[in-house]
Amino acid sequence: MGVDYYNVLQVDRNATEDDLKKAYRKLAMKWHPDKNPNNKKEAEANFKRISEAYEVLSDPQRRAIYNQHGEEGLKDVPPPGSSGPSYGNGTGGPNGFNPRNAEDIFAEFFGSSPFGFGSTGPGRSSRFQSEGGKFGGGFGCTDNNFRSYNDTTAPRKPPPVESKLPCTLEELYTGSTRKMKISRTIVNASGRQAQESEILTIDVKPGWKKGTKITFPDKGNEQPNQLPADLVFVIDEKPHDLYKRDGNDLIVNKRVSLAEALGGTTINLTTLDGRNLSLSVTDIINPGYELVVAREGMPIAKEPGNRGDLKIKFDVKFPTRLTPEQQAGLKRALGG
Repeated sequence: MGVDYYNVLQVDRNATEDDLKKAYRKLAMKWHPDKNPNNKKEAEANFKRISEAYEVLSDPQRRAIYNQHGEEGLKDVPPPGSSGPSYGNGTGGPNGFNPRNAEDIFAEFFGSSPFGFGSTGPGRSSRFQSEGGKFGGGFGCTDNNFRSYNDTTAPRKPPPVESKLPCTLEELYTGSTRKMKISRTIVNASGRQAQESEILTIDVKPGWKKGTKITFPDKGNEQPNQLPADLVFVIDEKPHDLYKRDGNDLIVNKRVSLAEALGGTTINLTTLDGRNLSLSVTDIINPGYELVVAREGMPIAKEPGNRGDLKIKFDVKFPTRLTPEQQAGLKRALGG
């Protein structure tokens, strides 16, 4: 049979007209090239297939011929209002069925009337005019009953709606699952606005940084004759009482006495995942001394199992007063 149009639209062979409309609405919005700027080539190909499948299956005559003879049988189907095959306008002929421009079908469907029909005349978009092959041309209707569309009437994609997602450093260290309840305005199948609530699940991955974006396509508010906006959550870091993040590293500031700086000390810390970390410092701690503990920093999101470092920065507290005995003792001890 060639292309399985039912499979393309993800409907069964008994699909009603309403089933086809719902399927096309969902898939055309998902694969519109304007929504897939990083994957435009695949999106355009899918968008064309979806439009072609909808054009065939939504027309009773074409659908009946397709059901009986497959894609091959469509090549002799005349265009609307014609009494016979017309090869010159791209609607039939030896090379098989040649569908209309995918953008025009999209504009018809999502235009001022969800069930309207539009022209593929001179004002149509040229985005999907390929250099040749199946989608190289589309037929143009000259019937005055058809409305004319151009690029300005095609649905536009509003900018994404961004919201901050504050996370504790612990959540960004271990990872967490967040549930977010949203309420939004949608446009239902009849073209009317309605309210909808939904719970979105966000899997915060270990090591994610401030500014990381999680996008939920089409989960923003909808308006008639517009594509729904994307909803974007942006990771934000809550301040921590002990740790400060520096990229993949963690920084702790520790103040020690002069006696500890000279005679050694032990640093006890509770890690972000709840472990007790005991670090013995035997070096003489000079002002500005930094102890680096390898792989005790933040997880590195792009390198599972790997972590940054923990950096302990010391501040030495010097005494403001010493007794004569203490001064004498220090001189003897330090060989002064």
